Amino acid sequence: MTRRILREDRDGLCTLTLNRPDKLNALDTETFEELDALCAELEGQVQNIGCVMLRGSGRAFCAGADIGGIGKGFTDSRFKPGVVARLAALPQPVIAVVHGVCFTGGLELALAADVIIAARSARFADTHGKWGLVGAWGMTQRLPRRIGMSQAKRLMFTARPIGAEEAARLGLVDVLADDDTLAATAEEFAAQVVANSWHTNVETKKLLAATDGMTLTEGLEYEFDNYPGFAPDHAERLARFSRK
Repeated sequence: MTRRILREDRDGLCTLTLNRPDKLNALDTETFEELDALCAELEGQVQNIGCVMLRGSGRAFCAGADIGGIGKGFTDSRFKPGVVARLAALPQPVIAVVHGVCFTGGLELALAADVIIAARSARFADTHGKWGLVGAWGMTQRLPRRIGMSQAKRLMFTARPIGAEEAARLGLVDVLADDDTLAATAEEFAAQVVANSWHTNVETKKLLAATDGMTLTEGLEYEFDNYPGFAPDHAERLARFSRK
């Protein structure tokens, strides 16, 4: 059976590619099972992998849930939202690279990333309302936290697709790229992440997650009490800078 997600590791970067191009990478149970297993691997590979990139094959990033796989008990299962949460909680920085459509369940998957890079022709939407569904993989929680409550309501209540440039203005997209330079832009961004201290990136992501929702005073206290210390190679990095 063809794998739903392809993995490629190179120079500290792990690239995960959704691999159902004939279905616009629609998310079925098998896809989630593979993603769960990949996340389990990556959780224990902080010494080998410094950044994770998620992208889609073919014409789109992801059209959303596989409608044919939505049946009785859909909202009862914690497995699929748990996998999305596991992706979001990976110790490494996670980058979603979006082209074509990024709709509904696909948007929920992209929202689990730390950074979203998108082609200018990409489109984003939450179409749960069209089908009489309610987001179960984090839409109502992650989208408002990313773009604000009122704009999230606008997208969710209307199900209207928006272009990448509008998504960037809202703060949904972090980096815009021309369609023909999307791959190069994403690779360059990931290389910058990998070139920095993996210790710093992992510990920074951990502190950000732990203090999300705290007041400034609480967050500063937590940061002080849980300071992780310098990276093992910090002296070498400082020495290299001094020699420049």
